[in-house]
Amino acid sequence: MNRLDYVVLIATILAIPLYGLWRTRGRETLGHYLKGDQSIRWGTIGLSVLATQAGPITFLSMPGQAYESGIGFIQNYFGQPFALITVCAIFVPIFQRLKVYTAYEYLGQRFDQKTRLLGAFLFLIQRGLAAGITIYAPAIILSALLGWHLNLTIWLAGGLVIAYTAVGGTKIVSITQRYQILIIFIGMALAFGIAVHRLPANLSFGNTLSLAGKMGKLQAVDFSLNPDKRYTFWSGIFGGFFLALSYFGADQSQVQRYLAGASVTASRFGLLFNAVVKVPMQFLILLLGAMIFLFYQFEKPPIYFNQPAYERAVALGHGSELTQLQSEFDEVFARKRAALISASSDKLLKLDAEARSIRDQTKTILERAGASPKSNDADYVFITFVLQHLPHGVVGLLIAVIFCATMSATAATLNALGSATAVDFYRPLIRPNAPDHHYVVATQLLTIAWGLVAIGVATFANLVENLIQAGNILGSIFYGSILGLFLVAFFLRSVRGSAVFFAALLAQMLVLVLFWTLSISYLWYNLIGCVAVLLFSVILQRTVFLEAVGA
Repeated sequence: MNRLDYVVLIATILAIPLYGLWRTRGRETLGHYLKGDQSIRWGTIGLSVLATQAGPITFLSMPGQAYESGIGFIQNYFGQPFALITVCAIFVPIFQRLKVYTAYEYLGQRFDQKTRLLGAFLFLIQRGLAAGITIYAPAIILSALLGWHLNLTIWLAGGLVIAYTAVGGTKIVSITQRYQILIIFIGMALAFGIAVHRLPANLSFGNTLSLAGKMGKLQAVDFSLNPDKRYTFWSGIFGGFFLALSYFGADQSQVQRYLAGASVTASRFGLLFNAVVKVPMQFLILLLGAMIFLFYQFEKPPIYFNQPAYERAVALGHGSELTQLQSEFDEVFARKRAALISASSDKLLKLDAEARSIRDQTKTILERAGASPKSNDADYVFITFVLQHLPHGVVGLLIAVIFCATMSATAATLNALGSATAVDFYRPLIRPNAPDHHYVVATQLLTIAWGLVAIGVATFANLVENLIQAGNILGSIFYGSILGLFLVAFFLRSVRGSAVFFAALLAQMLVLVLFWTLSISYLWYNLIGCVAVLLFSVILQRTVFLEAVGA
């Protein structure tokens, strides 16, 4: 990065929060602080909902996911449009009619206080940890490749978000997200255009897609019934449906986005905008990864994208082993490039497998040397392409995209964490009859506290695999049980609070046990957790808590 890149980066990440602070200046009531005001229209809601889920992990990790294994990850989102339609039909009118601040207030009204607190607690645990991953994900990669100090990067990104989110509440989150997602769109479109432009001039876009398909990068759908396969059409439709349904219907970080709507219609249009836009957007991001893969078939890629880790291994005395592997990698690359247009797909796939094997051997040496982090090397693919092959100015904009995505997703999460803690725990349990302004200040302080927790999680985080998978796995472990609480509330009118409370606890324990003992796709845990709550609650209500029905 040069001076121009830093000017673009700093101007972009500061201008949007400052504008948001100007728009939200003045004293606010609790309702305005938690839900915004009439100025928040469906378009802002739609972009805000999209920005909340499109965090930095999406833009750092998804292109690398496609680079490594193709665009099959898109199946993860196949159930999302159906989930959004369901949320529009069932969740939105109930939440808007009851004028709740959080989704968990509804659980308290439908069941009892302990069920409300359980739903809010499961959300706080899952989102509190996820907020740390959201901050850590870009920080670990940017600090490694740009030479920035890791903890300083974490604190700069997290600190700025804490400051403006605590001051402005829901309205500033919605306003800033609207412009942050527009910056993200512009940056990713530029990256896609440049990636395609940098391919050989004699290779048309149609030939590019044909070549990507020949090398196995465009298989979007897998109808396999094997439950051990992580991404299939069936896990995406069913597991993805329940993941998205719980995320949009029962996760306060999303519920708070569309509760800001002035009406049921505004909230519904904002969500339906996402139903139309989300899958194509994810497809294009994955297709960008496939284009970067093709670019690196003509332009020699690093044998290992996390170059700082590679250099540490060399410094630790493994240079001769790595040099030998580099020579083998260079030879395979030369043969593969010569064969790209004319060779059969079988030969290309064989050469690609050889290159992948050499990269795996390199990773093994790095791990043996203690130089490689546990995060997947694929997470470094996109940012390496940006830093090494994009023009200055655009580099700064793409780094700003990563920070905008970080700030956008983190702001929504902290806003929701502070609100849920204040509304569901602080107000009913500690200060039930305080004036409005007191709760605004309390929510601000709790937002700051959750921001510090997120920074703490990020500071001590230790990723175990690909970043976007880590975030989705964490959600899948908890989301099924939370969603089950709401589905029981909506559809099983005979079930009372104690039955559903203990059913959710049993379902959550079941999911945790299965997660540690089975190797099935994590998407299925959303379905398992939800169905378990439904079944356990009916059984408990008809046996242990039978007398509560007539109470």
